[in-house]
Amino acid sequence: MSKKRLWNGDIPYFEQKFQNEENMNAPYITDYIINDGKKRGCVIIFPGGGYTHRALHEGEPIAKWLNEIGINAFVVDYRVSPYMYPAALNDAVRAVKYVKYNACKYNIDTEKVSVMGFSAGAHLACLEAIYYKDLSCIKITDEIDNECAKPHSLILCYPVVSFSEDFSHKGSIERLIGEDDYLIEKLSCEKNISSDIPPVFIWHTAEDKSVPVENSLSLAAALSSCKVPFELHIFPYGRHGLGITKCIDIDGVKNWSEMCKDWLKRQGY
Repeated sequence: MSKKRLWNGDIPYFEQKFQNEENMNAPYITDYIINDGKKRGCVIIFPGGGYTHRALHEGEPIAKWLNEIGINAFVVDYRVSPYMYPAALNDAVRAVKYVKYNACKYNIDTEKVSVMGFSAGAHLACLEAIYYKDLSCIKITDEIDNECAKPHSLILCYPVVSFSEDFSHKGSIERLIGEDDYLIEKLSCEKNISSDIPPVFIWHTAEDKSVPVENSLSLAAALSSCKVPFELHIFPYGRHGLGITKCIDIDGVKNWSEMCKDWLKRQGY
């Protein structure tokens, strides 16, 4: 395991004044590689935290679980508040390009580089899949940026999705765009789904009071409309931010990681 900078040179949208505790080590990427000489697929993880921080229990424990099931993993320390859009999106896109560029170093199968996010991190993961080639918000800085940042698939765990509906997560909106209302439609994932989106795995709980389940339902409807393959699991019980299965003792939702493992196998992992 090692932590690397996403950029060695100038960082897009860098602000020296934002080097607070949460941003001192961002943007970084930490690798969790199975060192057995085999070429493997990988999953890049964006922990949640409402764009104010990055939840530790949605980072390393998830990466270690992926290693246990034979998949390499990376955890991204993307920028959070007071950074605003599009800093975190640049970090997310760069993370995918970084992994693909360094595929030989990490023994990664470039055809199986997926992204995974929790809560606001899932929102970021979905934005990455939507806007990975949008040069109006993504800065090109070096040869790493010549890599294609389209992910192989998406795993979205109790995701923040909409910025435009009554069930939107107001905290994420405030931290990411402030009062820039013109960005609400652009950053509402369900409004910007197209057939270019890769297959998606989504899970949520019906009693989530922080990020209502309607976020996942609206995304599923948009995916269905565009004929994007997806798998959706809504569990009746469980609070927001549950994380990995081994920490959950609630029937039903404690099985989400096994369901995800099965889905990943069907994606070729």
